[in-house]
Amino acid sequence: MSETNLDQAAAVALLNDILETELAGVVRYTHYALMVFGHSRIPIVSWLRSEATTCLAHANEAGELVTHFGEHPSLKIGSLLETHKHGINDILLESLDAEKKGLELYQRLLDLVRNRSVLLEEYARKMIAEEETHLGEVNKMLRKPGEITQFPTD
Repeated sequence: MSETNLDQAAAVALLNDILETELAGVVRYTHYALMVFGHSRIPIVSWLRSEATTCLAHANEAGELVTHFGEHPSLKIGSLLETHKHGINDILLESLDAEKKGLELYQRLLDLVRNRSVLLEEYARKMIAEEETHLGEVNKMLRKPGEITQFPTD
């Protein structure tokens, strides 16, 4: 594979979009953690804070790749939607939508860099696998206890 065919500007633009999206995830999951109440609060808050930490790690990875290519990481944060719905299912559904958008960015990056950059292709594949796993976990959390069928997400 050769980076000579790599559209570096487009790759960096996508990496900055990923960086912004992941930073929005940090804010979103932190907010969700603050808004959980009830008997199951402690484990749910712990999971949400863990997700915020994961998003920050993902943002750092994207930013490091931007600087790897000698470019400037974005200082923006992706869009944040405040629905004022803070039930656990509402939070999980919002999370599912946001994670799907993030997955789409990683898939776009993979399409852009396939057979052009081993570094970016492996990064995109790893992140797609992580995001798909995370989406699967959220889907399981949306199911009723004892229900094995996937939660409808479309």
